[in-house]
Amino acid sequence: MSTSGGPITSLSVVLEVLMVVGVLLLPLPALILGARGLLRRTGRASIDERTDRVELVLLVTGRLISLLLLFALSGITLLACVGGLVKGLTVPSLVYVFFVADLLVATLVLLTFGRSDRRRARRPASPARQ
Repeated sequence: MSTSGGPITSLSVVLEVLMVVGVLLLPLPALILGARGLLRRTGRASIDERTDRVELVLLVTGRLISLLLLFALSGITLLACVGGLVKGLTVPSLVYVFFVADLLVATLVLLTFGRSDRRRARRPASPARQ
């Protein structure tokens, strides 16, 4: 590695920096928002209380698995990219696959249970004309 202040000439270094920025901009905020919405439920409820408990357990389990996957993919991508930048090595090609999978899982989390629960208030229905 040269210590001159010249421009970056390697495309792999630029890609690694973009991957680090991409992980910091989308998957990590998705991880935080998803952790906040882990136990949140919709207003739906059934008559049977046992069914409600089973539904909540399955829902939380699926959300927890997706958050653990998001954490693992983000950690592997960040570790490989920052380590490659520090040591001056190229990252393995599987890291690019992990990065794309990380973005997809982060999008899934943000669009399902990671979003804020601010919904517009519904206007009351007008009574039918009589």
